[in-house]
Amino acid sequence: MSWDFFVPVYVGDLVKIGGINQYVVQDVVPPKQLPAHLSKFKASLRSKGPMCILEHFDTGYSVLQHSNAVELSVKEDALELLQQVVNGLAVSLPPLFISTSFTASERKESLNAVKMAVFLLCKLTESFESDSYRQSIVMAPGKGGKKSKAGERLLQWDSEREQVLQALIQLLQLDICSLWSLSLVEEEFISCVSCCCYKLLENPTISHVKSKPTRDCIIHLLGLLIKKYNHLLGASVKVIQLLQHFEQLSSVFAQGVYVWSSEYGVRAIIGEVLREIGQKSNEELTREGSGVKAFASFLTELGALVPELMIPYISVLITHLEGESHTMRVAVCEVLGEILVKVLCGDGLDESGKADRDRYFDTLQEHLHDTHSHVRARVLQVYTRIVNSKALPLCKYSEVMELAVGRLMDKSINAVKSAIQLLAAFIAHNPYSCKLSSEDLKKPLEKEMAKLKEMKEKLEEKAPEAVIKASELWAAMEPELLVTVEAELDSDSAIEKEQSEDEEEEDVEQEEDDDDMATAVRIAQCLRVNKYRNAVQLCLRAHRHYPESDTFAALSTPTADNLMKTMALIFKGSDEDSPEFSQNVPPTPQKEEAEKDNGELKKQEMLVQYLQDTETFALQVERAISVINAMLYWKTTSVVQEAVQFCVTVCEFSVANSVSGVRKMLPLVWSTDTAIKDAVVQAYRRLYLNPQGDTVRMKAQTLVDSLSELIVDASLGTIQCLEEIVQEFFGSTSNLQSTVVQVLWERFTGKRETSVLHKRAAVLLLGMAARAEREVVLSNLDTLCSVALGEKVTEDFLLARDAVITICSITDHVRVKRLKTAVAFPSFMEQAVRLIYFLAESPDQLCSMLLQRSARLLLDQIAEAGEINNDVSQVQEGSQENVSCTCLAQLLALCGCVAFWQVSHLERSVSAELRRRRGETEEQEEKEKGPVGKHTANESTMEEELGLMGASAEDTEAELIRKICETELLAEENLLSAFLPLLVKVCSSPGRYSHPQLTTAACLALSQYMMISPAVCEENIRLMFTVLERSTFPVVRANAIIALGDLTVRFPNLLEPWTQNLYARLSDEVPSVRQTAVTVLTQLVLKDVLKVKGQVSEVAVLLIDPEPHITSLALNFFNELATKDNAIYNLLPDIISRLSDPERGMSSEDFNTIMKQLFSYITKERQTESLVEKLCQRFRTAKTERQWCDLAMSLSLLSMCERGFKRLQECWECYSDKLTEPGVYQPLLSIMAKLRRGSKLQFKAQVDEFEKRLTAVHTRGLENVESPEMDEENPNEGGQSKASVSGRGDDSFVTPQRTRKSKKPVINFSSDEEDEEDAVMAESETPKVTTPISRASRRTRLRN
Repeated sequence: MSWDFFVPVYVGDLVKIGGINQYVVQDVVPPKQLPAHLSKFKASLRSKGPMCILEHFDTGYSVLQHSNAVELSVKEDALELLQQVVNGLAVSLPPLFISTSFTASERKESLNAVKMAVFLLCKLTESFESDSYRQSIVMAPGKGGKKSKAGERLLQWDSEREQVLQALIQLLQLDICSLWSLSLVEEEFISCVSCCCYKLLENPTISHVKSKPTRDCIIHLLGLLIKKYNHLLGASVKVIQLLQHFEQLSSVFAQGVYVWSSEYGVRAIIGEVLREIGQKSNEELTREGSGVKAFASFLTELGALVPELMIPYISVLITHLEGESHTMRVAVCEVLGEILVKVLCGDGLDESGKADRDRYFDTLQEHLHDTHSHVRARVLQVYTRIVNSKALPLCKYSEVMELAVGRLMDKSINAVKSAIQLLAAFIAHNPYSCKLSSEDLKKPLEKEMAKLKEMKEKLEEKAPEAVIKASELWAAMEPELLVTVEAELDSDSAIEKEQSEDEEEEDVEQEEDDDDMATAVRIAQCLRVNKYRNAVQLCLRAHRHYPESDTFAALSTPTADNLMKTMALIFKGSDEDSPEFSQNVPPTPQKEEAEKDNGELKKQEMLVQYLQDTETFALQVERAISVINAMLYWKTTSVVQEAVQFCVTVCEFSVANSVSGVRKMLPLVWSTDTAIKDAVVQAYRRLYLNPQGDTVRMKAQTLVDSLSELIVDASLGTIQCLEEIVQEFFGSTSNLQSTVVQVLWERFTGKRETSVLHKRAAVLLLGMAARAEREVVLSNLDTLCSVALGEKVTEDFLLARDAVITICSITDHVRVKRLKTAVAFPSFMEQAVRLIYFLAESPDQLCSMLLQRSARLLLDQIAEAGEINNDVSQVQEGSQENVSCTCLAQLLALCGCVAFWQVSHLERSVSAELRRRRGETEEQEEKEKGPVGKHTANESTMEEELGLMGASAEDTEAELIRKICETELLAEENLLSAFLPLLVKVCSSPGRYSHPQLTTAACLALSQYMMISPAVCEENIRLMFTVLERSTFPVVRANAIIALGDLTVRFPNLLEPWTQNLYARLSDEVPSVRQTAVTVLTQLVLKDVLKVKGQVSEVAVLLIDPEPHITSLALNFFNELATKDNAIYNLLPDIISRLSDPERGMSSEDFNTIMKQLFSYITKERQTESLVEKLCQRFRTAKTERQWCDLAMSLSLLSMCERGFKRLQECWECYSDKLTEPGVYQPLLSIMAKLRRGSKLQFKAQVDEFEKRLTAVHTRGLENVESPEMDEENPNEGGQSKASVSGRGDDSFVTPQRTRKSKKPVINFSSDEEDEEDAVMAESETPKVTTPISRASRRTRLRN
């Protein structure tokens, strides 16, 4: 063979005249003749094998050249033939490589065949890939569309593509490099194969699951090129280029780099790729289409696969943490997280590893405060993964926990959610204690700290033994030892020698079995106990016994100097070289005791440190719980769901105060958001309704215990919400229901010992179950009555009350308000009277008998008290008076209950009975009348359509009930009327009737009497408001607010003039009264009973109340009010005026806090524009500098838009003369800064110009800035401003002049009977009706 085949850069180059001995295509076959030539190619392949490609290359090239013109079947046949050729070469070449007769010409033929076959196969594969992608875009058949035959065959390319790649892999796995001279494979051949691979990777579906086999083949083929064919640099460059343009390839290349570095051992590819990414500048990454998302995703996935191989190149990537691309910052933080989780974790790290770990943690902590919210959220998620993997060092727990709690205040919702998840992970994996309670940890910590202090004092008291170094001890003994050495060497006394020999005999006998090191130890011991002569003799003898020992080598000439040096080396070696013989010196008893004490002290210090860390962690958890509990009522559904999940986690791990969050989220079962409601229901089902236990009985007891703990000391609202959960449980098909009911009855009847609180909880739970299944209570009604309402009823009135509530649960589902009371009997009595009116046939007669009997018992008691001997002591008189007051209070409370339920009975039961009778009568009349005339029938039909017949009848019945209430209930012959004067007398004479229980009962009873008729209400309304304002008992004031709220609903026109007095209780000094007031007013306002006016500013003040619960109630009020159209928008100007009033004396910080919350509800652009003008107009009527500053601050809180800015310019004259005040100028500057962000250039120029004008007036004054030249420059601006100011006809823009309030006369309570009426408000204090409130239907209100 005289020619060589060179792989061309372009396909068309092969038809051109090449160089010397270079192959050139001679015959390009026309498309019509290709099938015949392919048949010859196929026959030749059968006969000659894969080397036939040398003869038929032009045929394959012709198919490639006419790929767009030939039929698909021709291309498929050519592809199949080329695939067979490559497979044939993969089979035929290995024997040739090991053959010794493989000539140069055969080698040349094989090389040309390989290059030709691979070239044609790769190029034809690229052609098929392009056609397939083009066909998938062009076809895209709709529903019911038919695919063409060619399209169906192209769709089979996915399976054929894998076979082509497998053939190339089999060929390239061989040692074909030996076919080239010097085994240097030409770059064009490598590029031909690699370009085919990269072309296939550009397919958008390559990252799909169905393409995994193809994807794996491409990765392995590229791996072969990188490892065997020097494609490392080209691959790294191509990876970067493709990532930049194809985002879907990030996961593909991450998997590829992992395979290349692990299976093929080419770890350098990681460094090359990471260096390329690390060298990307900020300008490149911020440019659109830079592939930054693909780079970030690639780094994240690669970090998860090979974190240990990325550590050497982290320094290259960390530079991106300072860049502007937040996506790259997230990716680098994710990589650091993977390294910390999988590599730099555990206790086996060396010092370098620990230093790297701490440095990476510091980097992550810095980015918890990143400027971009997405980075902060992702770093928190990284920490969550670290904590879940238990890779966070103990020393970092407190620091990271503190940062996580701080992120709960983040403005970003995603960051808040991630912080909650991190805190939940901290609690689930905390290394401290299973029960975290700072209160429980205080006592053990104080005890252990006291013990530590005592141990330290004991150690200080002991005389500190001087720790003398060996060198210092040697210096002390050296003179005496030198004398001994000289004496031993120079002594002529035979006696001394004999004595020394006698003393050394024992030592020498022991020495025979020792080595030189043991002898050295004995010498050191002798020196320590001052046996110098023995030490010297041992040294002299040791040299004779161990002449080769390095320790005693200097004694070959036994001079005094050599002896001293040898013993000094032996004795002082422990300080410097720590030889073994120095370590074997036994310690002294004092040293052992000191070491033992130091060990105990270190253990105690570690224990104290552990307790301190645990307490710190517990305090942080409690702080986090309080913050997250407040998030349960946020508007964002996802945050609420995370908060609910957190509450479940802390409850499962028995964290202190965890039940508070579980109770607080309970009202969310009424949420209109289905996701929140389902989350709460699932949380309670997980915590309480799916108990753990070995048997059904144990599970039932656990369930009852859990629910009882919730009910004990729970509020009425909590119990009502829990009722919804319990009903759902008993309404489901759980196998625990019967066992749970059995356990509840056993607790209630006392068969199992239990506390009184749990007995009450059991009966309440039975009542809740009865609402879902009545037989739960009906089947044991006798037991319920005998236990709770039997002879022992006086022992526990609260149990009796709860039993009555349970009985009511199977008769009626009406909820009643629970007024504040500290006595058990009144609440029981209230429920008992309610039950009487539900069940009895003639409840009014029965209650009349109760009243008569109670009054008679009280009179008998008073009569007995009058007969007491005059010698009784004052203490007995006081106790007797208290007894009388208590009995009188119970009687008055009974009167009020009977009056209330009598009215309720008339309006509900009697009215329902009247309607039933009317219905029966009408039916009977219709049957008796029979057919009627056409005219009459038409009239009756018209009346029915207009709803006049039923309406007139109902009005008649309502009028009858109203007449009975006004004329008969309090008639002289009715028993209720006898108690009304007594009630008025007790309420109007607080000085005389000062008993708390009596005053409370009388006020409640009077309010219930006032519900009977408008006449009674109008007659006593002034007295009730007097009690509300001047009673010294908070419980009385709170109850009065609730009662007046009910009266407002019943008689709105009578109570409307007194609205200001209701709002006044929002500033009560007692938190419970303020809480009750805001709750009642919230209900009245949101139900449209009270008109919303500027008095709502009193509710706004509660947004900064010191009590968190009151603050949350006020916040809930405005959240609900914001759902009404323009409600807060209409109120804002008046609220600002009232709160900025100098007489109120509110600080600017509090004012800003309130306004930030209120302005957050202003979201519409039109509202913002109008508010800008209204607030600017308020500058004209504001009198003080503080009011100017408050108005300017309010303007800065608005989400200003372009239209709002124009309105601000138009109102220039309103505030321009106040700009010299910094409190006005600075907020307006902040508005300009907000407007400048993200605005267009033209609008930004307007903002800059206006800011210059503001600054000029602020620095030089209005009179020095407003010049004729400026007026000429802006002739239209002033005119427009004046027109807008004067052209507006809205009088609400101008704040009315403050009217002078008349001083109220001071009225003191009196204890004298003659001055009793003075305790009531004077006539001048009684407000006059100004705006009557009519009861309009909802349809009428909507129509208006």
